[in-house]
Amino acid sequence: MTSEVRVPTLGESVTEATVATWFKKPGDQVEVDEMLCELETDKVTVEVPSPIAGTLNDIVAAEGETVGVDALLANISEGGEKPAAKQDKPAATAKVEAPATGGDAIDVMVPTLGESVTEATISTWFKKVGDTVEADEMLCELETDKVSVEVPAPAAGTLTKILFEEGATVEANGKLAVIAPGAGAAAPASKTDTPAAPSAAPASGDIEDAPSAKKAMAEAGITRDQVTGTGRDGRVMKEDVARAVAAGTSAAKPTPVAAPRAPSAPQDAAREERVKMTRLRQTIAKRLKDSQNTAAMLTTYNEVDMTEIMALRNEYKDLFLKKHGVKLGFMSFFTKACIHALHEVPEVNAEIDGTDVVYKNYVNMGIAAGTPTGLVVPVIKDAQDMSFATIEKSIGEMGAKARDGKLSMAEMQGGTFTISNGGVYGSLMSSPILNPPQSGILGMHKIQDRPMAINGQVVIRPMMYLALSYDHRIVDGKGAVTFLVRVKEALEDPRRLLMDL
Repeated sequence: MTSEVRVPTLGESVTEATVATWFKKPGDQVEVDEMLCELETDKVTVEVPSPIAGTLNDIVAAEGETVGVDALLANISEGGEKPAAKQDKPAATAKVEAPATGGDAIDVMVPTLGESVTEATISTWFKKVGDTVEADEMLCELETDKVSVEVPAPAAGTLTKILFEEGATVEANGKLAVIAPGAGAAAPASKTDTPAAPSAAPASGDIEDAPSAKKAMAEAGITRDQVTGTGRDGRVMKEDVARAVAAGTSAAKPTPVAAPRAPSAPQDAAREERVKMTRLRQTIAKRLKDSQNTAAMLTTYNEVDMTEIMALRNEYKDLFLKKHGVKLGFMSFFTKACIHALHEVPEVNAEIDGTDVVYKNYVNMGIAAGTPTGLVVPVIKDAQDMSFATIEKSIGEMGAKARDGKLSMAEMQGGTFTISNGGVYGSLMSSPILNPPQSGILGMHKIQDRPMAINGQVVIRPMMYLALSYDHRIVDGKGAVTFLVRVKEALEDPRRLLMDL
């Protein structure tokens, strides 16, 4: 018997949703109430459980499709019934069609990529056709907009087919390769599939590093000799670069890559290098440009005397570390000061939804973090309820995940305000770009000793420029200036944070 899986009631006045993620694929066994997929509406996320135990026969509504209430999502065969044979839907970006394989062949599929993620780019193949693989041995690495996903071998055997080469775009749950079971399986006599790039390694013994690793080394400003490769035959992988950067490898100034320009003289073209942008860099570029095109962005500036914060930090940093097991940094003070200011100027913590302004009665603080592959913004949820120690621990944990490329999509979503610290790179002043749909972002900068007039006397003080970029559609100049003044007051006299003044 076959049971239908349909869209549940989505809520008052909600008539449709988008299929965000399928957690099962056709042929998978499911239990009663086991989660099959996740739907997204304008405001909420809805989980769809299995109505019966059995086998997922087919998926009617793929990820990314919009469905109405009570629409058919999938069919489940009750008990141990096997689904009818079904032709796999090819990925839209397939370059080579997979030939038919024997009944014992095992398909290597694209795993679940994360919330609302429907496709990925193959960054690196670690095996080539004909190689023997062990169960759970890593076959390739995929890159999505925000995270990297490793694809292990589902069984031991011989890799007989690779359906997509490095750089190809694949859909979620699409087929990547085929494995013939059994460690002694022979490589196929003939092959129509496009081989992965590693198979073209020169016979001289030169090791071709992973493309994602090359890009990460270029962006981090380090050379091949500064990284220890852990891949096959000493190949440098992206995570090797991340470890080298995290370990404090001395970074050399990166060699600039010539920007594409037209026309280009032949003698110059020979000295130029063209590198395809990673999916993360493409997403960053698109979101930042969309932010400029959508928001009426304006930036206002102020400066803060860091004397009191630095004195307080120096006085209590040892006791703080001893009690809480984490160092007392500046970020917790800035986070607390921003939360304090957001309560007084709530429009900076709001967002525009159509013709409505949505005010947030909570603060999910985004902390911009630079990684070898690009800028990411992990979010500290409900920061308004956290102590200094909890904030420092959360920032430390998120920063480590960002450097290792292990942030989940959920950990980078839902932010209401963002802090970006360009001062760690030596920036004296800048205008940060909004992180949509947020309406405000605070830019921190380098602490620099400067002569200041204090009570008629010229004294040297550690000063920092602050920059607030805001969406002028909902935040007026008065509100933006008030916000910065409140942040300045809280940092110059930290006792105000304790007294809620």
